[in-house]
Amino acid sequence: MDREQRIFDNWALFACVRLAKRKGVGVEIVFHLDAALFRGTLRQLDFACKSLAEAAATAHSIGIPFHVIQGGNTASDIGDFVRGRDAKILVTDMSPLRSSRRSKSKLAETIEIPFLEVDAHNIVPVWLASPKLEYQAATFRPKIHRLLPEFLADFPEKESYRMGEPLSGNAIDFKKILREFPIDRSVLPVDWIVPGSSAAEAALPKFISERSAGYGTLRNDPNANAGSDLSPYLRYGNIAPQRVALVARDSDMPEADKAAFLEELIVRREVADNFCWYSPAYDRFEGAWNWARESLEAHWDDPREFVYSREQFERAETHDSLWNAAQTQMAKTGKMHGFLRMYWAKKILEWSENPETAIAIALYLNDRYELDGWDPNGFTGVMWSICGVHDRAWFERPVYGKIRYMNRNGCERKFDVGRYVATWTG
Repeated sequence: MDREQRIFDNWALFACVRLAKRKGVGVEIVFHLDAALFRGTLRQLDFACKSLAEAAATAHSIGIPFHVIQGGNTASDIGDFVRGRDAKILVTDMSPLRSSRRSKSKLAETIEIPFLEVDAHNIVPVWLASPKLEYQAATFRPKIHRLLPEFLADFPEKESYRMGEPLSGNAIDFKKILREFPIDRSVLPVDWIVPGSSAAEAALPKFISERSAGYGTLRNDPNANAGSDLSPYLRYGNIAPQRVALVARDSDMPEADKAAFLEELIVRREVADNFCWYSPAYDRFEGAWNWARESLEAHWDDPREFVYSREQFERAETHDSLWNAAQTQMAKTGKMHGFLRMYWAKKILEWSENPETAIAIALYLNDRYELDGWDPNGFTGVMWSICGVHDRAWFERPVYGKIRYMNRNGCERKFDVGRYVATWTG
């Protein structure tokens, strides 16, 4: 188990259970907590451990042992675990991020049993949705919609995952892991969201019944409580995007709001996985489209009215009270409104020495503070904002080149900036 920290609605685990039952063998789940690969702070570790604690308890309730290994080398540690269990088949879920793919490739070289990878995150598996890097959401959308009738189907019943009677003992001391794991402890956990699959499953209908009306228009207003707050649950795999899509599709959400929500959930989220899967430079300037790279290079040395260090950005010490408020919200709560995340990243481009520095600063802050950090959506969002990924060329201007521009006046036209600033810095 890697990206999908849940038991049910999990195609990777279901594939494993089905294979085990065919062969008459058991199933065990192992999660590797690698200090060298874990990105984030105590905030993200707290969410992950609480998610895993529920997953472990659920696995034990259906007769599946659950193990957590702490170590510094995923490939060798999981390889030793596989050999120690005399395993017949190893199954894993899919992540498009380099660190996960490299460790799985190294693992494949060290074991002599079949090793299967299942995309349990996307509705349409990333390698089937498209065979190549997609230029825009517009080129990706028709491919996804053609395949949805086949793939947007219901999951097997929970009972089909059962491998035996409930297990006793074998409790994992997640509190000890939280106390002792080598991690940056300066960014604290948040209390506005409860980690785990049960909380995720409860949050979905609550959003649909209480806040989904008007989602299509209110989602661009940071003062409106119109978001689903499902992003951390999707990031840690507490809930399957496919389950979210099925529930939303069959709900009584207003049709316009439903369409907007499903566009974000399916097309925009899965095109982010496409970007990270097919672009090795998904977090670097080289990952920009050619037109954007040439344009930004032409304006690389343009004078900047303001230039801030990473530390100044992190402390919200810019001249712009709106930007400072957005950074403060993220640092305090682990989330930032989606519209402001675009503005936030574009201003880092405008106020950094060059685009490469801007990308590094934006990703550092995003992955350090956001609960949904170190995720394809975050990488793609930063690269859209700074490097024009999945966007088109716009009117040329200093510093930005042909990258889409955003300014505070545009924000003023969309929502009450003063109210937002007062909420987070007043």
